[in-house]
Amino acid sequence: MAIIIKNEDEINKIRVAGKILAEAHKLVADNIQPGVTTSKLDKIVEKYIRSKGAVPSFKGYPSFDGTSKFPASICASINNEVIHGIPNNLKLNDGDILSVDIGVYLNGFHADAARTLKVGKVSEEISRLVDVTQQSFFEGIKHAKPGKHLNEIGAAIQEYVEENGFSVVRDFVGHGVGRDLHEDPQIPHYKQPGRGPVLKKGMVLAIEPMVNEGSFEVEFGDDDWTIVTRDGLCSAHYENTIVITDDEPEILTIISDENE
Repeated sequence: MAIIIKNEDEINKIRVAGKILAEAHKLVADNIQPGVTTSKLDKIVEKYIRSKGAVPSFKGYPSFDGTSKFPASICASINNEVIHGIPNNLKLNDGDILSVDIGVYLNGFHADAARTLKVGKVSEEISRLVDVTQQSFFEGIKHAKPGKHLNEIGAAIQEYVEENGFSVVRDFVGHGVGRDLHEDPQIPHYKQPGRGPVLKKGMVLAIEPMVNEGSFEVEFGDDDWTIVTRDGLCSAHYENTIVITDDEPEILTIISDENE
C-alpha cells in the first residue's frame, strides 16, 4: 500500500476542485423535485463543472472489467440503487430518495463527494436513513486525526449506523484521492481486524458510508454499472473528500453552512 502524502500546493488544488464540487451539489439540491429527470440533473452539473474550466471525473471512467465507460457526469442512484446509477429520462417521484455522486478534476487533481437527497415528502423511516447516513460520516471523521488509525474511522461509522438499526455496505469502500480518482488506502466503513495504517498530516481521503435500510448485501443491477440492494430496500450515501491536518480534518467538498 502506497499512501501518497500531499503537500500544501497539491491540497490547495484539491480544495479548489472541491469548492466547485460543493457548488455542483448545491445546484442538484436546488433543482431536485418530483417530475425532474436525473438526465436533466446530469446536464446541469456537467455544464456548471465545465464552465469552471474543470472536467467531470466520472464521465468516461472505465468499468470494473474494462469493457465499458461511464456515460454521464454524475452517478444518480434512486431508492434501492446504492451507487453508480446511470442518469436517464425517468421522472423522479414524490417520496423517492436520490443518491448523487460527483467528481471534479481540475489542475491535475480530483475531488469526490456524494449526497442523498429527499424528493418531495419521504417517509419518516427513509428520512431517518438519509440523516443517519450523513451523521455516520461525521461520527467517523472524529477519528480522522494524525496518530489515529485508519480502521477507527470505519469502526465508528459501523457502530453509529447499527445503533440506529441500519447496515453498512461491505462490498464498496472509501479511498484515497488525488492525482488519481481512486488511490490507496481503501477505507472500509465497518470494523476491520487490526488497526490499519497510522493517519498522517497530508493524507487526502474520500470517506463515503453507504447505508442500507435492510441487509448490507448488494448486487449488480441489469446495466452492469448500477449496484442495488439485494433485498430491494432503500440505500443512502454520503461522501466528502477530507485532508488530515495537525488537528481536526478539513472537509474539502462542503459549503460552510451545509451541515448547520
